[in-house]
Amino acid sequence: MSWSYKNHLRTSSMSKAITNPLRIGLRQERVISPQCLVIFGASGDLTHRKLVPALFELFKQRRLPSEFAILGCARRPWSDEDFRQKMQNSLKEVIQEDPTTWEHFVQCLFYEPVDLQKQEDLVSLSKRLEEIDKIRATHNNRTFYLSVSPKFYAGGCKALSNAGLLKDPKRSRVVIEKPFGRDFRSAQNLNQIVQNCAKESQIFRIDHYLGKETVQNILVLRFANTIFEPIWNRNFISSVQITAAETVGVEDRAGYYESSGALRDMVQNHLTQMLAITAMEPPGHFDPEAIRNEKAKVLKSSRLANEIEPWKCCIRGQYAGGGSQSHPLIGYREEPGVSPNSSTETYVAMKVFIENWRWQGVPFYIRTGKRLAKRLSEVVLTFREAPVHLFDTAGGTPTSNQLILRIQPNEGAIFKFEVKSPGSGMKSRPVEMNFSYDQSFGEPSDEGYVRLLADAMLGDPTLFTRSDEVEAAWKLYTPLLQIIENNPRDLPIYPYESRTWGPEAADALLAKDHLLWRRP
Repeated sequence: MSWSYKNHLRTSSMSKAITNPLRIGLRQERVISPQCLVIFGASGDLTHRKLVPALFELFKQRRLPSEFAILGCARRPWSDEDFRQKMQNSLKEVIQEDPTTWEHFVQCLFYEPVDLQKQEDLVSLSKRLEEIDKIRATHNNRTFYLSVSPKFYAGGCKALSNAGLLKDPKRSRVVIEKPFGRDFRSAQNLNQIVQNCAKESQIFRIDHYLGKETVQNILVLRFANTIFEPIWNRNFISSVQITAAETVGVEDRAGYYESSGALRDMVQNHLTQMLAITAMEPPGHFDPEAIRNEKAKVLKSSRLANEIEPWKCCIRGQYAGGGSQSHPLIGYREEPGVSPNSSTETYVAMKVFIENWRWQGVPFYIRTGKRLAKRLSEVVLTFREAPVHLFDTAGGTPTSNQLILRIQPNEGAIFKFEVKSPGSGMKSRPVEMNFSYDQSFGEPSDEGYVRLLADAMLGDPTLFTRSDEVEAAWKLYTPLLQIIENNPRDLPIYPYESRTWGPEAADALLAKDHLLWRRP
């Protein structure tokens, strides 16, 4: 339950030797206490696509205790065997790689039909948990994961609290998926309800982007290397770009996406958390609350570049048709479940400032979109140009140094700098120094949910969002949300062709500052 690292590899029945020899030398994992992970919404997409695969990966890495159980809960009248078979069908490809391990893992899976709105179901759940505690020796340690519709977050927490399942802050915690609220007021109200049901230390608001190695590596890159921290400020950095681009469309999420849009779905949480980690001040020590304190300070200091006329610093777009003759792609308004007159944005680009000593005057450009040209998430720090250009450049135009932090795919970092071009002249040209997690460490990075599920069960809140962070993020975008809801004509929707980099208006946003979006 302790946050601090156990600087050794586990050798008891809770952890056997990891098969990959590189992992033995590099990984030093913390000990997860015996416990039961309860997943509400166990019949849903997230459970079989992300949660159970992540837990199986933890099991394969010998990072789960032997005294462990997963209790799936949903309204469907399944049995334990039904649930196990459903998960097995979903994970066929993964299981084929290691069927023996799956046979052991599947014994950890249990199921209980539960409707969180029915008191009698909560009574049955409590009894079932007591049975599992005895069968699996989980010592009454429980992590409740609300993989349900956001409208059930408040009611779910109330139901668990009323059933007495959250009364021990050392043995019980709640994991809540995003979105946490729809705007500043609803986030405030939800925080109040949840905090009346459990202590803040028991609440884990999950953002899977924060589980990615490169997002965490931003902290190490800055604070463990003296070459970076002294220049990580307005004196040396001219601008920052934060991008989360997807090649897929809305797929089967039209019902959710129509009421959300890219601003609520991606910007308020994923991209804003990346901004906070990139811009935060050094914490006094590596402690969960110290880190979250600094992130909260950044968000409270952030503002839209033009608060009086917000539409001048934000561009909204919506993907139209595109693709090729052999692989045509339909536009967002032609997607099943989407209104033919929809004004929901699938693309957002905006300019933000952070009003503090370190970042005063440095623009942060944020963009995200569906059906873009390439799938990637990255942070790009562009450094100021040299005060005097002593050398001609091979391309004719001097280029600024850049540090590019790749979040996905192929997590790692690129440093772009100038070197002498071969030949007798003194011309410079840009080159790249490339770091890849997969290549350097000999194994792929864990998927975000793997790390975050482990941290939640450990009770480590470092990579989870605190209530004041959530509210500060919503407050930052309140002016835009109000315009979208009350005066949508002030923030028009610009169509863009599928598999491009978004609407031309987004390029114009940077062109005003004589800049370009990075296009890998």
